[in-house]
Amino acid sequence: MMYLTEVSMWDVVKKQFRFKLKSFRGMFTSLIVLQIIGILLSLNGDGMSGGGSSSNFFSHTLTYYSGNVIFGFVMIWSFISAILMTTRGYRYDDYSFVTDKLTGHFSNILFLLAASFISGITILLANRVVILIIYLFQDNVSMTGQPLTFKGAVFGMIGITLYIFLLASFGYLAGSLVQISKIFIMILPVVVIGGIFYEARLTGDPSLVPNVFSFFGMEDSIILFMLKVLLVSGLSWVAAILSSMKLEVK
Repeated sequence: MMYLTEVSMWDVVKKQFRFKLKSFRGMFTSLIVLQIIGILLSLNGDGMSGGGSSSNFFSHTLTYYSGNVIFGFVMIWSFISAILMTTRGYRYDDYSFVTDKLTGHFSNILFLLAASFISGITILLANRVVILIIYLFQDNVSMTGQPLTFKGAVFGMIGITLYIFLLASFGYLAGSLVQISKIFIMILPVVVIGGIFYEARLTGDPSLVPNVFSFFGMEDSIILFMLKVLLVSGLSWVAAILSSMKLEVK
């Protein structure tokens, strides 16, 4: 007598997730390369100021360092990586398993969330590397800055992870729309960039982008910040999943 073994959806999602962690190593390699480039560029500092006495007995130069360059590179990486995961070659990897489109999307969500978490940790470490290099290889340097506490590190890692995951969600939605029709390659930039310029011309005050950033970045409560990011990301994922249902497997 033969029995059919019922495989739950969650079991398939977990198998696909583990498979993608192993097979998408190239994404993490590119992440490391971009962060190394970001570290090198960050050594020049984000800004500089200086001063001195009228008798030239004393002068000083202040150089400001941060991980903004590294963070910016990782944000771009997450957006592009999410788009790549919607392409045909990556989608066909899901059919190595007994699966459907929904399980493929869920495993992609888990993968991008894990990748965002890993990126959040590495950004904090890369920022410390910048400070360490400056301290070890520059002479006559007096460093000051905000001390990194355990609470600050945890909250910072959560915030960075959510920002990366949010942009990855936008990238996944954009990639899903492009897979439906290549015309979205032109429509999406026109809508976003054109909307910014139209608002600036109409109101004389281009506040769309600052308002978007302030909606997330000016939130004082970490709980509300998490809810905002998860809500917007969730809507992006729902839209991406619904749009991908129109794609046929060929």
